[in-house]
Amino acid sequence: MVFWIASAVGLAVAYLLGSTPTGYLAGRLLKDIDIREHGSRSTGATNVLRTLGKWPALAVLLVDVLKGVAAIVFVRWFYPWCYAISSATPPTALELQTLAPWLVCLAGLAVLLGHGRSIWLNFTGGKSAATGLGVLLAMSWPVGLGAATAFAATLALFRIVSLSSMLAALTAVALVCGLEQPLPYRLLVIAGSLYVILRHRANIQRLLAGTEPRLGGGGPGPNAGSQIS
Repeated sequence: MVFWIASAVGLAVAYLLGSTPTGYLAGRLLKDIDIREHGSRSTGATNVLRTLGKWPALAVLLVDVLKGVAAIVFVRWFYPWCYAISSATPPTALELQTLAPWLVCLAGLAVLLGHGRSIWLNFTGGKSAATGLGVLLAMSWPVGLGAATAFAATLALFRIVSLSSMLAALTAVALVCGLEQPLPYRLLVIAGSLYVILRHRANIQRLLAGTEPRLGGGGPGPNAGSQIS
């Protein structure tokens, strides 16, 4: 019982890490504005770029990535510890090897959900791509690096952040399956990628209509932006 209570606490910590409203805080601190009332109305780094400028956007992007990294690092430290104190005998290496990937999977989903549905912002937020990249880098750096490369290459070619984010998510799915990562990691990446793509529903409609704005190239209106996070 102690272990499962501690596990729930760990997942709550991961969710709260994700819920930290980086872009919203940047707007309040730098211009005393609610960034959700400007541009694309998202707390993502791209909207921060368009509303606050390059350096605040870079800071928001970095922190959002680090939220994903921190959640995975935390659960990898926390769960063996809480397992040990809840059992009469220390966990064996096999027990940790079996259990840890599933707990990492749940924590990854929790931090993504927190970023996209922040408890501090009435369950609004960003699109979780940057935080998802942090999860990938901490979970399996080759997968994370591959996804980041796909994002950068697509962005350089098309200058459309939403398209780059979704292609990076699909690349992560291909890599996590192709590199034969543990089953929980594969399930996490598939579920997380679907979540990121679903968060881009409005962007997909604009892409199909040919109205999705390009980064640095203007767009059809102030509310038609796309988000990195």
